[in-house]
Amino acid sequence: MKTYLVGGAVRDALLGLPVKERDWVVVGATPDELSREGYQLVGRDFPVFLHPTTHEEYALARVERKTGPGYHGFAVRFSPDVTLEEDLRRRDLTINAIAQDDAGQLHDPYGGQADLEGRLLRHVSEAFSEDPVRILRVARFAARFAPLGFEIAQSTLALMTQMVRNGEAAALVPERVWAETFKALNESRPSVYFTVLQSCGALDVVFAELATQARLPGFAWAESLLALDRAAAANQPARVRLAAMLGHLSSTEQIESLCTRVKVPTDYRDLALLASRARADAADAATAPPGGLIAMLEDIDAFRRGERFGEALEAWRAGGLAERALRRLRTAHEVASRVTLSPLDRTGLVGPAIGALLRERRVAAVAAAVPVLD
Repeated sequence: MKTYLVGGAVRDALLGLPVKERDWVVVGATPDELSREGYQLVGRDFPVFLHPTTHEEYALARVERKTGPGYHGFAVRFSPDVTLEEDLRRRDLTINAIAQDDAGQLHDPYGGQADLEGRLLRHVSEAFSEDPVRILRVARFAARFAPLGFEIAQSTLALMTQMVRNGEAAALVPERVWAETFKALNESRPSVYFTVLQSCGALDVVFAELATQARLPGFAWAESLLALDRAAAANQPARVRLAAMLGHLSSTEQIESLCTRVKVPTDYRDLALLASRARADAADAATAPPGGLIAMLEDIDAFRRGERFGEALEAWRAGGLAERALRRLRTAHEVASRVTLSPLDRTGLVGPAIGALLRERRVAAVAAAVPVLD
């Protein structure tokens, strides 16, 4: 039995990047052997074990054979006679198909080190085309490594394009699409993820609303991608990044459609819808009177949901709204949020009358702060 460190840990170490997690492949062993040594079985489709001490994942070397469409149609074979080279051949990219043994020796049968040096994302073998999720993964790796100068090999991009034409991308289920998209949103250049999907034709299949926008005349698509990367550069969370990008779609119906189909989490969808619906009002905040500012804040429920309001501000900032408008809106929110009504103020008032008095006091407070806002 031999164990090898594989995948991202080897790749990132060679690139001089922090290694976040380590995965291992085991050659020449059976599930019973690992179980007797204290490894805990966790894999359902094929044997993956947790190390008894480190709790890192150890997978038995395996080979896969395509048996049906999509990514569920696979027959998996694992046995002690499966070689390291056979296991590495089923991986997606050459830079992810480098292994390291206990002595630190690298095993690189498919040229991953050369592709790291050449800054190339290249598929290992034609087996790449058997799994449509790999289209999304390559786009995500392109987004991650774009700042290092990585590009997708033309042969790999051509294979991805052919997979889309063959209908493989249509087999992607919403959960897998969102899982990869969420990771991509958190990369350093998330716009690259969407431009890669566009270049191979997958954008039409996975994000039809974005593909429609990309075909429109003008600069809406470019502005969406720029807003996304601005939010990433500002280290905003994925929820704000998505809202900044979707804020440039032509209608909230498109946002609803995209988020429903891909099963985007509710809080992500709600922020994107808020940022889109209130974008024009937020832009008007640069010149709005105190009463108008309070009305805007009430319309977007900013006094009850201050955190979401703050995220909307960041989405608008990434989307290019004037800083003066954002500053006035934020300061109006801060000033008005400090206004309260005492029990004495409420004497003799019920229901709407209390809300009207609170609004009046908030408008007065913001009016007094206008010189500061200017």
